Amino acid sequence: MNRRQFIQGAAAAPLFLPSSVLGRAGYTAPSERITVGIIGCGKMANEFHLPTLLNFEDVQILAVCDVDTTRRERAKKRVETQYEGEERATRTCSAYNDFRDVIARKDIDAVVIVTPEHWHAIPIIEACKAGKDVYCEKPLTLTLAESKRCIEAVRKYKRVLQTGSQQRSNVFGRFREGCEFVRSGRLGTIKSVTVGVAAPSIWCDLKEEMPEPGLDWDLWLGPAPLRPYNAALSPRGVHNHFPAWRSYREYSGGGHADMGAHHYDIAQWALGKDGTDPVEIIPPTDPMAMEGAKLIYADGIEVIHGGPSGCFFTGTNGTLHLDRGVLKSDPPELAKTPLGDKETHLFVSPGHHRNWINCIKSREKPLCDVEIGCRSVALVQFANLAYWHRRRLKWDPKKWEFVGDKEANQWLDRERRPQWALPKV
Repeated sequence: MNRRQFIQGAAAAPLFLPSSVLGRAGYTAPSERITVGIIGCGKMANEFHLPTLLNFEDVQILAVCDVDTTRRERAKKRVETQYEGEERATRTCSAYNDFRDVIARKDIDAVVIVTPEHWHAIPIIEACKAGKDVYCEKPLTLTLAESKRCIEAVRKYKRVLQTGSQQRSNVFGRFREGCEFVRSGRLGTIKSVTVGVAAPSIWCDLKEEMPEPGLDWDLWLGPAPLRPYNAALSPRGVHNHFPAWRSYREYSGGGHADMGAHHYDIAQWALGKDGTDPVEIIPPTDPMAMEGAKLIYADGIEVIHGGPSGCFFTGTNGTLHLDRGVLKSDPPELAKTPLGDKETHLFVSPGHHRNWINCIKSREKPLCDVEIGCRSVALVQFANLAYWHRRRLKWDPKKWEFVGDKEANQWLDRERRPQWALPKV
């Protein structure tokens, strides 16, 4: 995206003035509201992001964006219906096809990116460059090079980025408490962690179908290779399921990345590894196996892809199984005895979105800051590379590159269509 395009987009953006700088009783003053644009209006936006943010009095959704006409118009109507009769109704919710039109708006403070994985990094970087704070769904990036660039962008432009790893906010289970037990040393010295999630993605082999009317298919593909439309990738109209783009390498790291971004993140948090990564990656001995990859930290702790669903920690004093709705240990008292005052107590989230909004105001790092999101998804990417190339790899977490391995460093990123190169910071 060049400078002229940004200027043109900003010039075309409508100017809205709040009807009151004070607001009515019971409402947040318009001048104190965080103004938000939603980029991506599929299932996660409809079921999770919109319902939550629409009920925050200190948030105003000013724009929605989706490459599908039906989805974006439905989201626009939902926002305007929610705000009917409120002071916030004095500011129209606009609907856009192109995310760049949202980012160019001077009156938008922050964006929520709810797109497929292959469409995370570019909007993140461009939003940071435009002075916007960001909430982006997990997995935060598709490639290791994207992660490095996103960290650079957030740090350079001093932005607040929250990764959608909601399990750290105890969504779906008692993940914080489980991590506190591990961090407090109840299991003794940790030897290994297994992460039970699905397999990596495969190359897309879907057949051509008739295009969906009102869908900008070329923009949906973006940096991915040009290919014919198939409804499994971008469902027709409004849908209530998770589309199958997650299965294909062009767009995602697979089911491995989908839930792996959650559970590897919890493994990192429990082990206190948020600022680093494993230093060695070992593929399984079976050349056909799609589980069993080992990721080894500098201190010798192994994270292994496979085992029961979620995270299974093995230490010198016992084991702990942590998953959605599961927190149990062997012996049982390791996870049943309440934490003592001198044991490790981690940050208690007020809610994943609320933590993000609070940090936009305070300018503090949120619970799932950009580097946390990038380093957690890196474990997925390491294991995927091990499956795809069947080679041992050594990683330098500080330099963000493979050690002495020219071939492997070519795998840090992917080929992109020229018009969608990874933006410079």
